Amino acid sequence: MTKNPGEHRLIPISKIKKAQERLKGVVINTPFQLNLGLSDKYDCDIYLKREDLQIVRSFKIRGAYNKMVGLSQEVLEKGVVCASAGNHAQGVAFACKSLKVKGKIYMPNPTPKQKIKKVKQFGENWIEIVLFGDNFDEAQEEAFAEAKKLKQAFIHPFDDEEVVAGQGTVGAEIIEQAEKPLDYLLIAVGGGGLIAGVSSYVKAVSPETKIVAIEAAGAAALSASWEANQNVRLDEIDTFADGIAVKEMGKNNFLICQQTVDLLLQVPEGKISTAILNLYNEEAIVAEPAGAVSIAGLDFIKEQIKGKRIGIIICGGNNDIDRTQEIQERSMLHEGLKHYFIIKFPQRAGALRDFLNLLGPNDDITHFQYTKKNNRESGPAIVGIELTVAADFATLLQRMKQESITFRHLNNDSTLFETMV
Repeated sequence: MTKNPGEHRLIPISKIKKAQERLKGVVINTPFQLNLGLSDKYDCDIYLKREDLQIVRSFKIRGAYNKMVGLSQEVLEKGVVCASAGNHAQGVAFACKSLKVKGKIYMPNPTPKQKIKKVKQFGENWIEIVLFGDNFDEAQEEAFAEAKKLKQAFIHPFDDEEVVAGQGTVGAEIIEQAEKPLDYLLIAVGGGGLIAGVSSYVKAVSPETKIVAIEAAGAAALSASWEANQNVRLDEIDTFADGIAVKEMGKNNFLICQQTVDLLLQVPEGKISTAILNLYNEEAIVAEPAGAVSIAGLDFIKEQIKGKRIGIIICGGNNDIDRTQEIQERSMLHEGLKHYFIIKFPQRAGALRDFLNLLGPNDDITHFQYTKKNNRESGPAIVGIELTVAADFATLLQRMKQESITFRHLNNDSTLFETMV
C-alpha cells in the first residue's frame, strides 16, 4: 500500500483527551485482556479490547455522547436526528435519555430485531424509531432530509470530528492498558470513525504500532477508495456485516486512514461467520459480524504476527439469535462443508438410494427439492449436502462422475445459487 499523506490533520490528542473527560462516568473502561486460546492458535500474544461489554454493547456510545454533550442547550432543545444500522442508534438513544433530549432515529428495514429492541430500551420515551430503506445509506438519506427540514442537529455515525474523537478514546484506553507497545492493532472498518479516532491517537503515542484495517469483502469502501486515491461510493454492498456495511466511508476518515493504515485486508463474509461461531463456541464471546471481522482477519496475516503483540478491538456484540442459521450456512459454505447441486437422477427405481450410498458415513443431505412440482419423475432436484470433512468433496465428485450422474455444482454460480437455493 502506497501512502498519501494528504493535508488533513489527524484527530488531535487533546480533543480525544477532552472526550475522555466528557465520558467519565458514562462509558465503561472496557477490559483489554490477553486471550490464551487465540494466542496459542496463532503463536503470539493476542489482547482483546472488549467493546462488546460496553453499556450499549459497542463503542458507538462514545462518539454519540461526546458529540451530543458538546452541543449547545439551544440546539439540543430542538431535538436531534440520526441514522444507524443499529449500534450508533443505541448510543444516540442512550445519550437522548441521559441528556433529556428528544431524538428521531432512522434505521434500515432489515435491521436485526434485537438491535431495534435495544434502541427502544435505551431511549425509552425520548426517542422515535423510523424504519426506512433497505440499507444504512438509504436510511441516512431520509434522515438527512428530515434533519434539514426540521432544522435539527444530525448526529452522524462516523463523518464528524467530535464523534470520531469519542471513538478515539478506545485507542487512548488501549495505550493506557497495554503493558508494552503493540506490534499490530487490528480494527474493523466501515464508515471509518473507529479507525480514524483510534489510529490518530495510537500513531501519535506509539508510532511503531502497525495499524491493520479490516473490511468485510462485500462492503469494502476503503479498499476501493485506496485504489482510486479518493473517497469512492460503492454501487452495491453485502449488508451481512451490518455494523460496517456502508457504501461510502467518511471523507475525512479516509484521509486519516491514508496516513495511518499500514495494512488493509478484506475478509469474506463466510470467514466472518466462522469467526463468530468460533468466538462463541471456544471463547464464550458473543460478537456481531462487525465485531468478529478483525478476528476473521488473523488467518490472513498469521505468518507476520508470530511472536508479536497483537491488539484486536471486538467492536460490537449486538448479534441476533435469529441470524444463527444464516451465520452457520455462510460459514459452512465458506469452509467447504456444504454444497448445493442440481442433480438429474437416472429414471430408474432405486436411483436416489444409490446416490445416498455415495455419501460418507457421517455426511448428510440437508436440502432436497424437485425443481418441477408437476413432473417429479423426470425433473431434476436441488440437493444440499453437508460434509464432515471439506477434503471429502473431491472424492464425492469423483464418485458422482463414476456413476454417470448428471449434476451442476451451484456454490460458485452466484446467479443460480441465489435464484434456486
